[in-house]
Amino acid sequence: MGIPVSILLIAAGAILAFAITGTTNGVNIHAVGWILMAAGLLGLVLSLILWDSWAGGGFWNRRPVAYDPPPQRGPRRRVVREDVDEGPY
Repeated sequence: MGIPVSILLIAAGAILAFAITGTTNGVNIHAVGWILMAAGLLGLVLSLILWDSWAGGGFWNRRPVAYDPPPQRGPRRRVVREDVDEGPY
């Protein structure tokens, strides 16, 4: 179950639990709404945890990343340019 399906279940459950005022024989619509909201919330939490673990280790498993150090540069050379006035053109 992905994040969109979880959000859809939460929304459908909220509609059934809070917006429907009718009653039926044999099925409690409000209880079904609460069950759908709980299932959607559980699916959302599990999706976020699994998505975090698939995305590269997650927050809890952070490890230092090995990288190459920047290349060493030689001594800096200073270039001096002088403007020479060669007279009128």
